[in-house]
Amino acid sequence: MTPLNLRAAARACAPRLHASPAVRARAIATWRGRMVNEHGSAQVFEQLAVQIDRAGLGGDLARECEGFAREERTHGVLCGAVVEAFGGAAVGPALPEADLPPHDDVSPVEGVLRNVLSVACLSESVAVALIGAERLRMQDGELRRLLTRIYADEVGHARFGWRLAGAKIPELDASARERLGDYLSVAFAHLEAHELSHLPLTGPLPEGSEQAGVCDGVEARELFFATVRDVIVPGLAALGLPAERAYRERHTAYGAS
Repeated sequence: MTPLNLRAAARACAPRLHASPAVRARAIATWRGRMVNEHGSAQVFEQLAVQIDRAGLGGDLARECEGFAREERTHGVLCGAVVEAFGGAAVGPALPEADLPPHDDVSPVEGVLRNVLSVACLSESVAVALIGAERLRMQDGELRRLLTRIYADEVGHARFGWRLAGAKIPELDASARERLGDYLSVAFAHLEAHELSHLPLTGPLPEGSEQAGVCDGVEARELFFATVRDVIVPGLAALGLPAERAYRERHTAYGAS
């Protein structure tokens, strides 16, 4: 694996944090994982920017995605800063390079919409819910302000996806919307598998964990499912997509993909 070393940049902006040894150990592991995922997410938005440009959707939209990529790298540094603040090292395995699906079986615009739905309307909307809940449980201080900065960017990423989907999906014919529904079944399944793998059921947490940004896996999973069921699915259905059917059939679609 390619190493990711953000120590120099992370140390330069490390907040002043205090926690018990038990909480520090969990916080370092949690924030290091976030560091790797946030930094690695930049490549997704860079590739999405290229696809948007090729689909003829406008240079402004492509530049927005390029800006999101820069924000994700900054998030990686900020998460690494928390690792350093708790006594760890902002070093880990970089996410492997992965190509965003080109979806050559459909038109370029429809292909972009598939990826926008998966990346922004699903993943980023879930991130907004989880981070938003986490920051509300924190006392005011340096860590909450750092997390609020990340949260604000994630809100922008999710809004971008919903705005683009809201503008372009109504222009599609019924067949294209059905195909997007079929794709959503797979996207929902992959989202669920990814999120549950990052929300472990670890049992009772040491006192003070929430103030260090360590979430309760059971509660986070409940919030994840509620966000998908009560926010994302109805939102996509309102755009004319068969989202309820897609969510209901997600496990079958995942097994067949």
